Amino acid sequence: MNKMEPLTHPIKNHPEWNESYYFCFSDRKNNISGMTRLGFKPNKKEAMVFFLLFLPDGSVVGFQSSEEIKKYPKSLEAAGMAHERQTDGTWKYRFKGKMIKVQKAEDFVKIHQNPKLITKIVNVEMNLDFKPIHETYEYSENMTPESLELGKKSGDQHWEQIALINGEIDLENEKYFLKEVIGERDHTHGVRDWTGIGNWIYYVVWFNRNLAINPAAIIADDGRISTGGFLYRNGKNIPIKNLKVIKQEYKDGIIPISSILELIDANGEKHVLMGRAGPVIPIPFKDAEGKTSILSQSFGEFELDGVEGGYGSFETLRIIK
Repeated sequence: MNKMEPLTHPIKNHPEWNESYYFCFSDRKNNISGMTRLGFKPNKKEAMVFFLLFLPDGSVVGFQSSEEIKKYPKSLEAAGMAHERQTDGTWKYRFKGKMIKVQKAEDFVKIHQNPKLITKIVNVEMNLDFKPIHETYEYSENMTPESLELGKKSGDQHWEQIALINGEIDLENEKYFLKEVIGERDHTHGVRDWTGIGNWIYYVVWFNRNLAINPAAIIADDGRISTGGFLYRNGKNIPIKNLKVIKQEYKDGIIPISSILELIDANGEKHVLMGRAGPVIPIPFKDAEGKTSILSQSFGEFELDGVEGGYGSFETLRIIK
């Protein structure tokens, strides 16, 4: 498990070039799930953090901040969040700060217009250890030239790694102890075109320590699909070669409800993945021309080839037409 990708990469000239680090987990026992992204745009001297926790009662606490880059590329930290890689290939995820609590996930992005939606300001401290269970998987090494070209809209390279998570999350008077919870990290670099992609799918789904799947796709307006991701089974990473959307259901054409995908792996095996999203946090992105897209963050329930009990992140990106 000690084969590691470079922690940082040479900076390209584009002002929007960024290096991004993502981490998510879902604790079935405590019924708490979380995700955080730490991103750096060195040409703009900008560091960005978001951190979301989905709580047992259906409420959400969230944190979003940007600041001038201070430590990257020497270390990965900003605004109270730190992603710390250790020499043995493990990671530590640390956060200490105030987070905003809302009762409904979809209300998180409305608080600027309506501060009354905030039910509480919560002091949060997170200390989690990440111990990988397999070798890192890199998307582009196993993508077709066509998929690679379209896939550049989400970056140049993309690493994924599944792990067992141990540690503690403290929300003032509420403490959650995570013990061998399954989680995953990703690492990307390049130029990410948030408003130039018509439809983007990214699921991180775990069934058990021997079965997980991470399908990812960019679907262009003309129907072309960039397919990435992998199936993890019995200690092996099996690339996903083709992806076909059988059915996608959205509220108002934007907020994900459910999904059925047909996948073909590098061994030629066909798989059917069915998913249903839980509470959704829709995050808007707007470009200089006023074009808007919605990145939906959620955790969902999944079934793979008739195997039930899958769970994990359910992420989509949709452009508002």
